[in-house]
Amino acid sequence: MSEQPEQPPVCPRHPDRVAYVRCQRCGRPVCPDCQRPAAVGVQCVDCVRDAASTQRTARTQFGGVVRPGIRPVVTLTIIAVCVVAFIAQRTVPDFTNRWYYSPFWGHEEPWRFLTAAFLHSEGSFFHILLNMVALWAVGPYLELQLGRARYVTLYLLSALGGSVVVLLSAALGWSSWYGGVVGASGAIFGLFGAAFVVMWRSGHPAQSILGIIAVNMVFSFVVPGISWQGHLGGLVVGALVAAGYAFAPRDRRRLVAVALPVVTLVLLVAVTTWAYGQAPAEVRELWTLPRDVLWTAFFGQG
Repeated sequence: MSEQPEQPPVCPRHPDRVAYVRCQRCGRPVCPDCQRPAAVGVQCVDCVRDAASTQRTARTQFGGVVRPGIRPVVTLTIIAVCVVAFIAQRTVPDFTNRWYYSPFWGHEEPWRFLTAAFLHSEGSFFHILLNMVALWAVGPYLELQLGRARYVTLYLLSALGGSVVVLLSAALGWSSWYGGVVGASGAIFGLFGAAFVVMWRSGHPAQSILGIIAVNMVFSFVVPGISWQGHLGGLVVGALVAAGYAFAPRDRRRLVAVALPVVTLVLLVAVTTWAYGQAPAEVRELWTLPRDVLWTAFFGQG
Protein backbone atom coordinates (compact mmCIF):
# COMPACT_ATOMS: atom_id res chain seq x y z
CA MET A 1 0.00 0.00 0.00
CA SER A 2 1.56 3.24 -1.15
CA GLU A 3 1.48 6.52 0.81
CA GLN A 4 -0.30 9.54 -0.62
CA PRO A 5 2.03 12.44 -1.34
CA GLU A 6 1.72 15.30 1.20
CA GLN A 7 -0.34 18.19 -0.13
CA PRO A 8 1.44 21.56 -0.28
CA PRO A 9 0.10 24.26 2.10
CA VAL A 10 -2.33 26.74 0.59
CA CYS A 11 -3.51 30.18 1.62
CA PRO A 12 -6.82 30.01 3.58
CA ARG A 13 -8.10 33.05 1.70
CA HIS A 14 -6.91 31.82 -1.69
CA PRO A 15 -7.08 27.97 -1.73
CA ASP A 16 -5.77 27.90 -5.29
CA ARG A 17 -2.43 29.41 -4.22
CA VAL A 18 0.40 27.44 -2.67
CA ALA A 19 1.88 29.30 0.32
CA TYR A 20 5.00 28.16 2.18
CA VAL A 21 5.34 31.36 4.20
CA ARG A 22 3.43 31.32 7.48
CA CYS A 23 1.93 34.09 9.60
CA GLN A 24 4.12 34.82 12.63
CA ARG A 25 1.02 35.22 14.81
CA CYS A 26 -1.38 32.39 13.93
CA GLY A 27 0.95 30.09 11.97
CA ARG A 28 -1.34 29.71 8.96
CA PRO A 29 0.03 29.74 5.42
CA VAL A 30 -0.17 33.16 3.79
CA CYS A 31 0.18 34.00 0.10
CA PRO A 32 2.01 37.15 -1.08
CA ASP A 33 -1.25 39.12 -1.48
CA CYS A 34 -2.26 38.40 2.13
CA GLN A 35 1.12 39.07 3.71
CA ARG A 36 1.56 42.18 5.86
CA PRO A 37 4.99 43.22 7.17
CA ALA A 38 5.42 42.76 10.92
CA ALA A 39 8.18 43.50 13.42
CA VAL A 40 9.39 39.95 12.78
CA GLY A 41 8.46 38.26 9.51
CA VAL A 42 4.93 38.77 8.20
CA GLN A 43 1.38 38.44 9.47
CA CYS A 44 -1.83 37.58 7.64
CA VAL A 45 -4.50 40.20 7.01
CA ASP A 46 -6.84 38.58 9.55
CA CYS A 47 -4.33 38.89 12.40
CA VAL A 48 -3.51 42.47 11.44
CA ARG A 49 -7.22 43.35 11.47
CA ASP A 50 -7.79 41.63 14.82
CA ALA A 51 -4.84 43.44 16.35
CA ALA A 52 -6.10 46.80 15.11
CA SER A 53 -9.58 46.19 16.53
CA THR A 54 -8.23 45.35 19.99
CA GLN A 55 -5.66 48.15 20.12
CA ARG A 56 -6.65 50.97 22.49
CA THR A 57 -7.19 54.39 20.94
CA ALA A 58 -4.63 56.93 22.08
CA ARG A 59 -6.27 59.71 24.08
CA THR A 60 -5.28 62.88 25.87
CA GLN A 61 -5.44 63.25 29.64
CA PHE A 62 -8.96 64.67 29.23
CA GLY A 63 -10.37 62.16 26.76
CA GLY A 64 -9.63 63.69 23.36
CA VAL A 65 -8.60 61.30 20.59
CA VAL A 66 -4.98 61.60 19.45
CA ARG A 67 -4.20 60.70 15.86
CA PRO A 68 -1.95 62.16 13.15
CA GLY A 69 -3.43 64.91 11.01
CA ILE A 70 -6.52 65.50 13.15
CA ARG A 71 -8.18 68.79 12.24
CA PRO A 72 -10.20 71.16 14.47
CA VAL A 73 -13.42 70.46 12.60
CA VAL A 74 -15.75 71.90 15.25
CA THR A 75 -13.82 75.16 15.56
CA LEU A 76 -13.70 75.59 11.79
CA THR A 77 -17.44 74.88 11.57
CA ILE A 78 -18.26 77.49 14.24
CA ILE A 79 -16.15 80.07 12.42
CA ALA A 80 -17.87 79.23 9.12
CA VAL A 81 -21.34 79.55 10.68
CA CYS A 82 -20.45 82.92 12.21
CA VAL A 83 -19.09 84.22 8.89
CA VAL A 84 -22.16 83.04 6.96
CA ALA A 85 -24.44 84.58 9.60
CA PHE A 86 -22.53 87.87 9.40
CA ILE A 87 -22.98 87.96 5.62
CA ALA A 88 -26.70 87.26 6.10
CA GLN A 89 -26.92 90.06 8.67
CA ARG A 90 -25.61 92.51 6.09
CA THR A 91 -27.68 91.25 3.17
CA VAL A 92 -30.94 89.72 4.45
CA PRO A 93 -33.56 92.17 5.77
CA ASP A 94 -34.40 91.73 9.48
CA PHE A 95 -32.00 88.81 9.87
CA THR A 96 -30.45 90.27 13.01
CA ASN A 97 -33.86 91.23 14.42
CA ARG A 98 -35.05 87.65 14.08
CA TRP A 99 -32.08 86.01 15.80
CA TYR A 100 -30.49 88.43 18.30
CA TYR A 101 -31.05 87.97 22.03
CA SER A 102 -32.65 90.16 24.65
CA PRO A 103 -34.26 89.05 27.92
CA PHE A 104 -37.63 90.20 26.58
CA TRP A 105 -37.46 88.31 23.28
CA GLY A 106 -35.86 85.26 24.90
CA HIS A 107 -39.15 84.65 26.70
CA GLU A 108 -41.09 84.60 23.44
CA GLU A 109 -38.46 82.86 21.29
CA PRO A 110 -36.12 80.77 23.48
CA TRP A 111 -33.82 79.79 20.60
CA ARG A 112 -32.42 83.33 20.75
CA PHE A 113 -30.50 82.31 23.89
CA LEU A 114 -28.13 80.46 21.53
CA THR A 115 -28.53 82.00 18.09
CA ALA A 116 -27.19 85.37 19.27
CA ALA A 117 -23.81 83.69 19.86
CA PHE A 118 -23.42 83.29 16.09
CA LEU A 119 -24.26 86.92 15.25
CA HIS A 120 -22.06 90.00 15.43
CA SER A 121 -22.34 93.75 15.11
CA GLU A 122 -23.46 94.52 11.56
CA GLY A 123 -21.66 97.84 11.35
CA SER A 124 -18.18 96.64 12.28
CA PHE A 125 -15.92 93.99 10.82
CA PHE A 126 -13.71 94.40 13.89
CA HIS A 127 -16.22 92.68 16.19
CA ILE A 128 -16.40 89.42 14.27
CA LEU A 129 -12.70 89.54 13.36
CA LEU A 130 -11.62 89.87 16.99
CA ASN A 131 -13.91 87.08 18.13
CA MET A 132 -12.88 84.69 15.37
CA VAL A 133 -9.18 85.31 16.03
CA ALA A 134 -9.76 84.61 19.73
CA LEU A 135 -11.74 81.48 18.89
CA TRP A 136 -8.98 80.21 16.62
CA ALA A 137 -6.37 80.95 19.27
CA VAL A 138 -7.93 78.76 21.96
CA GLY A 139 -10.48 76.53 20.18
CA PRO A 140 -8.24 73.96 18.46
CA TYR A 141 -6.31 73.35 21.68
CA LEU A 142 -9.46 72.60 23.65
CA GLU A 143 -10.98 70.58 20.83
CA LEU A 144 -7.93 68.30 20.84
CA GLN A 145 -7.71 68.03 24.63
CA LEU A 146 -11.41 67.46 25.36
CA GLY A 147 -12.56 65.78 22.16
CA ARG A 148 -15.15 67.11 19.75
CA ALA A 149 -18.29 66.13 21.66
CA ARG A 150 -17.15 67.63 24.97
CA TYR A 151 -15.82 70.70 23.20
CA VAL A 152 -18.99 71.56 21.29
CA THR A 153 -21.05 70.95 24.43
CA LEU A 154 -18.76 73.28 26.37
CA TYR A 155 -19.09 75.97 23.71
CA LEU A 156 -22.88 75.86 23.56
CA LEU A 157 -23.31 75.75 27.34
CA SER A 158 -20.97 78.74 27.70
CA ALA A 159 -23.01 80.68 25.14
CA LEU A 160 -26.20 79.73 26.95
CA GLY A 161 -24.69 80.69 30.30
CA GLY A 162 -23.86 84.14 28.98
CA SER A 163 -27.44 84.73 27.86
CA VAL A 164 -28.83 83.47 31.18
CA VAL A 165 -26.67 85.91 33.17
CA VAL A 166 -27.86 88.75 30.90
CA LEU A 167 -31.41 87.73 31.83
CA LEU A 168 -30.48 87.45 35.51
CA SER A 169 -29.07 90.97 35.39
CA ALA A 170 -32.37 92.28 34.03
CA ALA A 171 -34.34 90.37 36.67
CA LEU A 172 -32.22 91.97 39.40
CA GLY A 173 -32.79 95.42 37.95
CA TRP A 174 -29.20 95.94 36.82
CA SER A 175 -29.94 96.17 33.09
CA SER A 176 -32.78 96.50 30.59
CA TRP A 177 -35.19 93.77 29.57
CA TYR A 178 -35.11 95.09 26.02
CA GLY A 179 -31.39 95.59 25.35
CA GLY A 180 -30.17 93.41 22.48
CA VAL A 181 -27.06 91.23 22.67
CA VAL A 182 -25.06 89.61 19.86
CA GLY A 183 -21.65 88.02 19.63
CA ALA A 184 -19.66 84.89 20.33
CA SER A 185 -17.82 86.60 23.19
CA GLY A 186 -19.72 84.82 25.96
CA ALA A 187 -18.92 81.41 24.50
CA ILE A 188 -15.30 82.42 23.88
CA PHE A 189 -14.94 83.59 27.47
CA GLY A 190 -16.17 80.12 28.40
CA LEU A 191 -13.35 78.67 26.30
CA PHE A 192 -10.86 80.95 28.04
CA GLY A 193 -12.07 79.71 31.41
CA ALA A 194 -11.91 76.12 30.20
CA ALA A 195 -8.39 76.60 28.82
CA PHE A 196 -7.23 77.87 32.20
CA VAL A 197 -8.71 74.83 33.96
CA VAL A 198 -7.25 72.35 31.46
CA MET A 199 -3.79 73.93 31.52
CA TRP A 200 -3.75 74.10 35.31
CA ARG A 201 -4.99 70.52 35.67
CA SER A 202 -2.33 69.23 33.26
CA GLY A 203 0.45 71.06 35.10
CA HIS A 204 1.18 73.61 32.37
CA PRO A 205 1.74 77.31 33.19
CA ALA A 206 -1.63 79.08 33.01
CA GLN A 207 -0.60 82.63 33.90
CA SER A 208 -0.86 83.83 30.31
CA ILE A 209 -4.48 82.74 29.81
CA LEU A 210 -5.33 84.11 33.26
CA GLY A 211 -3.89 87.46 32.21
CA ILE A 212 -5.95 87.43 29.00
CA ILE A 213 -9.11 86.74 31.01
CA ALA A 214 -8.35 89.53 33.48
CA VAL A 215 -7.60 92.15 30.81
CA ASN A 216 -10.70 91.30 28.79
CA MET A 217 -12.95 91.33 31.84
CA VAL A 218 -11.66 94.82 32.72
CA PHE A 219 -12.50 95.97 29.19
CA SER A 220 -15.94 94.40 29.55
CA PHE A 221 -16.70 96.58 32.58
CA VAL A 222 -15.14 99.88 31.48
CA VAL A 223 -15.91 100.03 27.75
CA PRO A 224 -19.52 101.10 26.96
CA GLY A 225 -21.65 98.81 24.81
CA ILE A 226 -20.00 95.56 25.91
CA SER A 227 -22.12 92.98 27.72
CA TRP A 228 -20.06 92.19 30.81
CA GLN A 229 -22.94 89.98 31.94
CA GLY A 230 -22.59 87.76 28.87
CA HIS A 231 -18.83 87.54 29.30
CA LEU A 232 -19.08 86.74 33.01
CA GLY A 233 -21.78 84.11 32.49
CA GLY A 234 -19.84 82.38 29.74
CA LEU A 235 -16.63 82.45 31.77
CA VAL A 236 -18.19 80.92 34.88
CA VAL A 237 -20.13 78.20 33.05
CA GLY A 238 -17.18 77.32 30.81
CA ALA A 239 -14.77 77.04 33.72
CA LEU A 240 -17.17 74.92 35.79
CA VAL A 241 -18.00 72.53 32.95
CA ALA A 242 -14.32 72.18 32.06
CA ALA A 243 -13.50 71.47 35.71
CA GLY A 244 -16.04 68.65 35.67
CA TYR A 245 -14.43 67.19 32.55
CA ALA A 246 -10.87 67.69 33.78
CA PHE A 247 -11.31 66.15 37.23
CA ALA A 248 -13.57 63.27 36.19
CA PRO A 249 -12.13 59.85 37.13
CA ARG A 250 -10.89 58.01 34.06
CA ASP A 251 -13.33 55.13 34.52
CA ARG A 252 -16.28 57.55 34.74
CA ARG A 253 -15.27 59.95 32.02
CA ARG A 254 -18.07 58.93 29.66
CA LEU A 255 -20.69 59.16 32.39
CA VAL A 256 -19.52 62.66 33.32
CA ALA A 257 -19.47 63.69 29.66
CA VAL A 258 -23.20 62.95 29.48
CA ALA A 259 -24.40 63.77 32.99
CA LEU A 260 -22.54 67.05 33.49
CA PRO A 261 -24.07 68.90 30.50
CA VAL A 262 -27.53 67.65 31.48
CA VAL A 263 -27.15 68.87 35.06
CA THR A 264 -25.75 72.20 33.86
CA LEU A 265 -28.63 72.66 31.44
CA VAL A 266 -31.19 71.88 34.15
CA LEU A 267 -29.61 74.46 36.46
CA LEU A 268 -29.58 77.11 33.72
CA VAL A 269 -33.23 76.41 32.93
CA ALA A 270 -34.08 76.72 36.63
CA VAL A 271 -32.33 80.10 36.86
CA THR A 272 -34.09 81.21 33.68
CA THR A 273 -37.49 80.20 35.05
CA TRP A 274 -36.87 82.09 38.29
CA ALA A 275 -35.61 85.18 36.47
CA TYR A 276 -38.64 85.38 34.19
CA GLY A 277 -40.79 85.12 37.29
CA GLN A 278 -39.27 88.43 38.44
CA ALA A 279 -40.30 90.34 35.31
CA PRO A 280 -42.11 93.63 36.05
CA ALA A 281 -45.80 94.01 35.27
CA GLU A 282 -45.28 96.15 32.16
CA VAL A 283 -43.05 93.46 30.61
CA ARG A 284 -45.52 90.70 31.47
CA GLU A 285 -48.30 92.71 29.87
CA LEU A 286 -46.39 92.98 26.61
CA TRP A 287 -45.94 89.20 26.54
CA THR A 288 -49.70 88.80 26.35
CA LEU A 289 -49.84 90.62 23.00
CA PRO A 290 -49.83 88.72 19.69
CA ARG A 291 -46.39 88.23 18.19
CA ASP A 292 -47.13 90.28 15.05
CA VAL A 293 -48.19 93.20 17.23
CA LEU A 294 -44.96 92.94 19.21
CA TRP A 295 -42.91 92.73 16.04
CA THR A 296 -44.50 95.88 14.65
CA ALA A 297 -44.03 97.70 17.94
CA PHE A 298 -40.35 96.79 18.17
CA PHE A 299 -39.23 96.74 14.54
CA GLY A 300 -41.87 98.73 12.67
CA GLN A 301 -42.94 95.91 10.34
CA GLY A 302 -45.71 93.30 10.36
